[in-house]
Amino acid sequence: MAYQGVFGLQRAFKLAGVKSLIMSLWKVPDEATSKLMQLFYNNWLSGMEIHRAFAVSQKQIREEYSSPYFWTGFVILD
Repeated sequence: MAYQGVFGLQRAFKLAGVKSLIMSLWKVPDEATSKLMQLFYNNWLSGMEIHRAFAVSQKQIREEYSSPYFWTGFVILD
């Protein structure tokens, strides 16, 4: 039943007009999440396409956090 919450939330954002949504599949520590999101927005706002900005940001965060736990839990949904 928990999965319905995730899909319901995604659906609600889509109905509201959101084109893309970044979600985490598990709880990631705040510090790593903050750094990833800052990298993502810096990349995206500098002109990168959203999916490329996300992939580049994940690659960049791997330099500081080698464990996949800190960066593979995030997905971008269209």
